[in-house]
Amino acid sequence: MRIAGIMSGTSLDGIDVAIADIAARSVKTVGHHMVPWPAAVRQRILNVSNTTCTTSQISRLNFELAELYAKAVQTTCRKTGIDQATLQLVGCHGQTIYHEGRGKHANTLQIGEPAVIAERLGIPVAANFRTRDVAAGGQGAPLVPFVDYLLLRSKTINRVALNIGGIANITVLPAGVAPDNVIAFDTGPGNMIIDQLVALYNQKNYDKGGAIAAQGNINHPLLQKLLAAPYFRTAPPKTAGREQYGTELIAMLTATSLPLPDLIATATALTSESIALALRNHAPTAQELIAAGGGVHNRTLMAHLQAALPTTRLTTTAEFGIDPDAREAIAFAVLAWRTWNRKPGNLPSATGARHEVLLGSITY
Repeated sequence: MRIAGIMSGTSLDGIDVAIADIAARSVKTVGHHMVPWPAAVRQRILNVSNTTCTTSQISRLNFELAELYAKAVQTTCRKTGIDQATLQLVGCHGQTIYHEGRGKHANTLQIGEPAVIAERLGIPVAANFRTRDVAAGGQGAPLVPFVDYLLLRSKTINRVALNIGGIANITVLPAGVAPDNVIAFDTGPGNMIIDQLVALYNQKNYDKGGAIAAQGNINHPLLQKLLAAPYFRTAPPKTAGREQYGTELIAMLTATSLPLPDLIATATALTSESIALALRNHAPTAQELIAAGGGVHNRTLMAHLQAALPTTRLTTTAEFGIDPDAREAIAFAVLAWRTWNRKPGNLPSATGARHEVLLGSITY
């Protein structure tokens, strides 16, 4: 079954589309393309996520993003030479504008109206993947670990799958692990704080290659203060988002009056050290760390990470035939296949749900 997976994450780089041929025991990626967000749309998403806004703004953005998702699929087909008529299903994560995974009033909201996507493309759309897991007592995240388990587990090697997007998250895959024993959780910030600081000072969206961080000095007292946050020592399952690492934290960092390179260097170290801390606590015998996401292109971040975990081989999903930039879009194509075939798509050991559930809904 040929499925287009659509992912747009907290880093707000753009819309990732991966097209894959999926069967019960195989996943073959046939195309991938990323369409950057228009600057004005990116800012509106940030405004909705960070500030009080009106229901009309959310409703309009819900439809606007859907139009852009549909166009991104069309663009990906054109760029990769794939006949759009061969697509049979779309799996769309949507854009998270609020996520509160814990507590009495646990909730999550992703926008990008699937009815609009289905209408524009003329094929069914699977969406709203996180809500059923929340209804079943889970946090609605992380969901990608289910696909990590399917594609990256080994009978003989202790592995950890790592995604460094806006938020960083890991899937712990000990040799021969059963699905009930998979541990997966958000380790903390990935590129989010780095990107926000760069945008605030440089009018760019990210630190290309980690060049700014490489010029700066890590402020170790500030780093230790940031690492003292309770989240890093909270037991999984746990999830993080812009709620923890948004405007308040950026305001605290900028109030230090440190030069930009030192702020970026410290934020980069926070990402690498929090990932390393998670591995020391929950995967101390990891032999391989398999990374994906935009963070793999940050050479300074990856060097810090390898230095912090000297006995673990650091590689990327490219070694396993999975484009690091397409991993999450591929994951939602796989989850869409699971939903279409009425198969559960969550790992209760990762999300905290009471039981396995069929994720999402399908708009025909």
